[in-house]
Amino acid sequence: MTRSGIVVPVRLDPAGVTGPTVGQARGRTWRSAGPAHRVPSSVDGSRVQQRIVEAVACLPEGSAATGWAALAWLAPRWFDGVADDGRTMLPVPVAVGDRGTARPRKGVTLSEDWLFDDDVLTVDGLPITVPERSVSYEARKARTDLMAMTHVDMAAFHDLIDLGALASYADRLGSRPGTLRLRRAIAAGNENAWSPQEVRLRKLWADHRPARLLCNAAVFDHAGNHLFTPDVLDPVSGVAGEYDGDVHAGRERRRHDLGRQESARGAGIEVVTMIGGHGEDQAFLRRLDAAHDRARARTGPRRWTLDQPAWWVDTSTVARRRALSGEQAARWLAHRRRT
Repeated sequence: MTRSGIVVPVRLDPAGVTGPTVGQARGRTWRSAGPAHRVPSSVDGSRVQQRIVEAVACLPEGSAATGWAALAWLAPRWFDGVADDGRTMLPVPVAVGDRGTARPRKGVTLSEDWLFDDDVLTVDGLPITVPERSVSYEARKARTDLMAMTHVDMAAFHDLIDLGALASYADRLGSRPGTLRLRRAIAAGNENAWSPQEVRLRKLWADHRPARLLCNAAVFDHAGNHLFTPDVLDPVSGVAGEYDGDVHAGRERRRHDLGRQESARGAGIEVVTMIGGHGEDQAFLRRLDAAHDRARARTGPRRWTLDQPAWWVDTSTVARRRALSGEQAARWLAHRRRT
């Protein structure tokens, strides 16, 4: 294991050389990290990456972290191992393949679905499934299409997958359970969504008013000045959607958001805001309908465009982001790191 701050569980050792003896393991200086494995009791087992390592270390050779755990090992921003309630820790999914044998244990979900020969790689000493496999696992077992879409879009946010490669991987899965949901998530996916809340907003909108919605598309005036970049935009109707979460609650951020919306309306784009909370969906849809009514009532030429000026660097796809140099990424993707 080469990742800093991670402690690999050790087996019990009768000689007490490579691990604690049975007697030592009963003491306060060690805690269990799985069958016949221990780590020092000072190690924080609630840290997501430590949880992942402890889950994999006690399983047969050939096992690999998969699903959210493999994605968290690569990019933890939107894969933190915590349920939607913000408190419950999700069990760590581990792929053992169709030839592996392991006993179920608390905090670990075993996947015995067969693996392709190229499904596993090692990163910093930990075997994990490739991103396409990991995303497919989560999307296939998701309870709703929204959950599946969120896994797909957030993996693309981190540039771990692109939709084309994921679609090709889905074709390899044939008729395995959940592949229809996976394919729906890919078809509805977007490589430029910046948060799960934006995915939810987009799906709610599209289910209510089907449209070709863009995520975080930069809007300019006809002089090439950047006006704003809405979370979601319907370029046909000229209606934009913004999610107003906790990050927008500060006074300065709120002032900034209001200024953006004023600029947008001045250019002829109607902005509708979605906020968190129970019962908000229907209220948002009513505001969305009203925004479309106002947009239809507008007259005169459009004062905005999606045509990008020569100085603008388009980062709306995974391929474009992967092609950036380190210096370019630091400049043009900084806003994504602040989301």
